[in-house]
Amino acid sequence: METTASVLAATPLQGIVFGLLTLPICLWVAYTDLSTMKIRNEAVIAMFVVFVVAGFFVITPATDYLWRFAHLAVILAIGFVLSMIGAVGAGDAKFAAAMAPFVALADWQAVLVIFCVLLIVTWVLHRLARMIPAVRNLAPNWQSWTEKKDFPMGVTLAATQLTYLGLAATG
Repeated sequence: METTASVLAATPLQGIVFGLLTLPICLWVAYTDLSTMKIRNEAVIAMFVVFVVAGFFVITPATDYLWRFAHLAVILAIGFVLSMIGAVGAGDAKFAAAMAPFVALADWQAVLVIFCVLLIVTWVLHRLARMIPAVRNLAPNWQSWTEKKDFPMGVTLAATQLTYLGLAATG
């Protein structure tokens, strides 16, 4: 039987553990961003805590685990600048930073591709959904339905996190 090497550096164990533990947080972020156009700080903190605790057990060697905190710092700095110039919301920047340690350094390009594809898909689906009265009536008070320019990026970020970890889980 021929085996193929995984395309991602993240291990299946990391994909399964991180994926299961962050799934409720990602769903929460997507929901709150769609409904209120905000990503709550509690969600950002929860994502970080999951990494701190679970990462200690599933990322080896320990130096790899510790280096992942640098990912958070780099993405937070980039997000801060993007937020200052109005390119992304502050919640988006903080959530992306909290997601960053889950990504193995060797996988950053794959995650960027996943994000770009999902940004287009989620933007198109959101814009189509809000044009359908039956869909809007399911959640009539969602703030994202009436935003003219802003987009609930938490949906894309959450989908990126779950897609990446799902791909890692499948090895």
